[in-house]
Amino acid sequence: MDIQEMKELIQAVSNSNIDKFKFENDEYKITLEKNEAKIVTSEDLPKVQEVCTVAAPEKDTDKAQVEGNQVTAPLVGTFYAAPAEDADPFVSVGDTVKKGQVIGIVEAMKLMNEVESDYEGTVTDILVENGEMVEYGQPLIIVQ
Repeated sequence: MDIQEMKELIQAVSNSNIDKFKFENDEYKITLEKNEAKIVTSEDLPKVQEVCTVAAPEKDTDKAQVEGNQVTAPLVGTFYAAPAEDADPFVSVGDTVKKGQVIGIVEAMKLMNEVESDYEGTVTDILVENGEMVEYGQPLIIVQ
């Protein structure tokens, strides 16, 4: 059997419905096996008890995502809008902010991390509440 015949044999097995092919003669021993993906349906899976979950309503940030620049959370943690409970917030809607200005704090693992604005402009929307958990990359405020 020459190389061309082997290639033809491999192609024939690949195009067929057989998963395993074995050929032996005095000179050669050839075994071809293909591992095709199996299609699994829901009937093949074990039955599990259904669980109902209720998601918290999402805030309407579509308008904010369309208009303005988003200042996002740099890490996962608790967002604080002011430096202390009795202090004024870092920014309010209508305030003018400069690039690098602190707009809030995200507490993670007992460390207070200042969040700075990446943009200059006017705060048009504050998307999170004081004390709210935030995720990495979550929009916090909108600056136009």
